[in-house]
Amino acid sequence: MKKEAKKGNKLKRRWNKNDTELTILALPTTIWYILFSFLPMFGLIIAFKNYKITGGHGFLYNVIHSEWAGFSNFEFLVKSNDLFVILRNTIVYNLVFIVLGTVLAVALAIMISELWSKKKSKVYQTLMFFPYFMSWVVAAYFLDAFLNQDNGLINSMLRDAGKDPIQWYMSAGVWPFLLVFMYLWKSTGYNMVIYLANISGIDSTLYEAAVMDGANKWQQMRFITLPCLKNVIIMMFILNVGKIFYSDFGLFFQLTQGASGSIFNTTATIDTFVFNSLQSSTPVGMTSAATFFQSVACCITILIANAIVRKIDEDSAII
Repeated sequence: MKKEAKKGNKLKRRWNKNDTELTILALPTTIWYILFSFLPMFGLIIAFKNYKITGGHGFLYNVIHSEWAGFSNFEFLVKSNDLFVILRNTIVYNLVFIVLGTVLAVALAIMISELWSKKKSKVYQTLMFFPYFMSWVVAAYFLDAFLNQDNGLINSMLRDAGKDPIQWYMSAGVWPFLLVFMYLWKSTGYNMVIYLANISGIDSTLYEAAVMDGANKWQQMRFITLPCLKNVIIMMFILNVGKIFYSDFGLFFQLTQGASGSIFNTTATIDTFVFNSLQSSTPVGMTSAATFFQSVACCITILIANAIVRKIDEDSAII
């Protein structure tokens, strides 16, 4: 019996055709992650060096032969006068995006799932999902067509009404609303499809039993749909919290045309701050330290969020 068990284990461990096919299928993704996710991590060393470019030598030579700076590069971010502004904007905007994005996506997914016409459901899904594929560069041109001071649609209407045009790209107070609106317009459709896919997987007999017990649509949503979506909502929440120190660069830079000037205090984030610093005379090591801080902070926040969820409901935690 023992010999047969050993033979069975050997047969199970043998490489077969399915393993080869799955390996080939996963190979492009594996190569992509190695090239664009793991190899660039070597560049983190720049955050701890006074990186200087030496003529006639390559990147690796310059990195290795640059002097060590310890943690002095991190002083660039810590001692910056704009640290409070960019941290506040990055965190607050992401919190608003997480809350409003989740509520709106779940609400739309539930409403579309209640439609009787499958044709209308597909049309609405497509229309709401389409903005997700649009580049922020393209979206910025569309927004400029409305907000441009000289020939924008809104200012043209104001002139026709005998009123003075508004310099939207210098009006700081309006941009928090514009940025939140544009983010929801672009991302809600994608998130909605995720929740809608989970709603379609809920056992229909649960709803049938609820109808037999006299439950209305609100009660079905409250006691069946939302509890079944709980794990997905929590998973999406944890993943989004893990990006709370990052911002969508295209959203904050392209739409605001640089996130600078008089709208800096309401539009600048860590990402736009680092990009603008790179275009100035700021050393690369200092800007690299800022992005290193982002990565570490996001890693800590996702672990804390997962630990809190694990304390409350262990089955809903990711790790």
